[in-house]
Amino acid sequence: MKAEPASASSAPAAVSRLATSDGDRTVGVWLALAGIPAAAWLLVLLQVDGSGMAMGGVGPLPFLASWVPMMAAMMFPAVAPAATLWLRSIVRGSAAPATWARIGAFLAGYLVAWTGFGLLALVAGEWLSRAAAAAGPSGGPWIATGVFAAAGIYQLTPLKDGCLRRCRSPIGQVLRWAGLRGGAVDLRAGLSNGGWCVACCWGLMAVLLVVGTMNLPAMLALAAAVFAEKVWRRGRFAARLIGVALLALAALVPVAPGLAPALRAMPGGSM
Repeated sequence: MKAEPASASSAPAAVSRLATSDGDRTVGVWLALAGIPAAAWLLVLLQVDGSGMAMGGVGPLPFLASWVPMMAAMMFPAVAPAATLWLRSIVRGSAAPATWARIGAFLAGYLVAWTGFGLLALVAGEWLSRAAAAAGPSGGPWIATGVFAAAGIYQLTPLKDGCLRRCRSPIGQVLRWAGLRGGAVDLRAGLSNGGWCVACCWGLMAVLLVVGTMNLPAMLALAAAVFAEKVWRRGRFAARLIGVALLALAALVPVAPGLAPALRAMPGGSM
């Protein structure tokens, strides 16, 4: 996800570009990053049945057809600050169509990172559901406890803090990206930003493995959690509070297995 700047002299130019703002296009990016999640939420609703679980098969393509819109719906509002900074770094000297194409490539790179994580989540979900089926009715909740506990503990670690700092203050990354040369710079920039986002939020998304990958209440709660961590001025406090809440859920699941419906939704099968 890293690349070297073309030259040392490119850094001042990058700073200059960051200081230059095109108000109309900046507003346009914010509107797009509001409209895309709205459309994605609508697509998600069309793929969910009455139980809140995903409809259709469990192969990679059907899964990604649900996962990618879900990530756009949940994560794009929180990526707006980074996308806006990237817009300001590239806007000078670029015509409007080219600027929008570059922003589209940035967002595509971001989604590629989460798509890769989604494929790992698919494999993990298959393994967890089979493990729950093998463990029997009493074993599933304990597996869910482990997932909740792992996610909660990660929220309280220095590694989480470091990743969250990069997500909350992306200007350092944007300055490095703005000095790059070569092909697919915007895609690489989005992929880098998405990679740090995955490193920051993988624990939160792992919760979907036990509550259901298309569980709407859980999706809304997790989207709000991600937004609070990345955009709210007390994001670090929010991350720690979320970690404590996840640990509380880990303690509750053995006595309230309904908190982890995915592990008992389809015995012997996948989510």
